[in-house]
Amino acid sequence: MTGEPPGSARSAADRLLAVLAAFDHGHPALCLTDIARRAGLSLTTAHRLVTALTAWGALERDGDGVYHVGLRLWEVAALAPRGLALRQAALPYLEDLYEATHENVQLAVRDGAEVVYVEWLSGRSAVGVQIRVGARWPLHATGVGLALLAHGDPGFQERYCAGPLGSFTPHTLTDPARLRRTLADVRRTGTAVSDRQITDDALSVAAPVRGPSGEVTAAVSVVVPHETAEVPVLTPAVRLAARGISRALGWRPGRSGG
Repeated sequence: MTGEPPGSARSAADRLLAVLAAFDHGHPALCLTDIARRAGLSLTTAHRLVTALTAWGALERDGDGVYHVGLRLWEVAALAPRGLALRQAALPYLEDLYEATHENVQLAVRDGAEVVYVEWLSGRSAVGVQIRVGARWPLHATGVGLALLAHGDPGFQERYCAGPLGSFTPHTLTDPARLRRTLADVRRTGTAVSDRQITDDALSVAAPVRGPSGEVTAAVSVVVPHETAEVPVLTPAVRLAARGISRALGWRPGRSGG
């Protein structure tokens, strides 16, 4: 049986979080045995923790005995200021950007060295993307990620650029010097362009979203087919959406970062 090694010093909180971390986009439904294996816990410990989480509402058990993330956990997550509140403020501007382009529109925030997508509007005939709400990608490989990284702490930027930089297509930015130049261009122009970095057929144009003090808190982008992309046409629309969301969050021109 897979479980913790003898003498393990993992705290009760660590074990509880390990159970929740067993669920991800690739594993949204798990049986108890799978939870124990993915969390690195004994079956007995996993059963005790899963029972407690289910009683609280963080997990739900269906008729087949399979566990899913529960609504109570979603209710708590919705309180995150970079989650539901941000999405609600941004949605009217995301919808406007979608109506102007009829392409994929995305809103994302930074979490460590990754970008996390908090909203996504998809067009029926838009280019296919490997994105959904809650998905994560390395910062250097996406337009929103480049916009966020470019406005991050200089020390963090340097550590990130030093690598390693994962590659997904032949076009992914993996050269530290080239990435540094790209980030400088993003700061200079106010927009980021990610061309075929995750898939060979998509290009994204992104712009930073600012909070009340002018700090960059999120980024918005539109993703279009590479072959038909017209960056000069898309750029004003994306920047207008970013500016509208920033205003909705309390930013005003002339403040820091404005």
